[in-house]
Amino acid sequence: MRKAKIAISLSEVMLRQLDELVSVARYPSRSGAIQEAVQDLLERTSGSRLARECSKLDPEQEIAIAEEGMSYENESWPRY
Repeated sequence: MRKAKIAISLSEVMLRQLDELVSVARYPSRSGAIQEAVQDLLERTSGSRLARECSKLDPEQEIAIAEEGMSYENESWPRY
């Protein structure tokens, strides 16, 4: 995919933090870190990330967890 160059402004604090992530090899470069951050933002706002994460869930395990929580809550509620 073709890429376009843009200019952005960051606070000095953010730039230092970004450079620290690059220096410990968390990201290959400032550009790589910013690209990943923008991709994450786009996925979160489009809902695709939520769908991807939800697809990883085991429905039977989720039901068991929900039922376990409900039984605990029922025991702690006062009787009227």
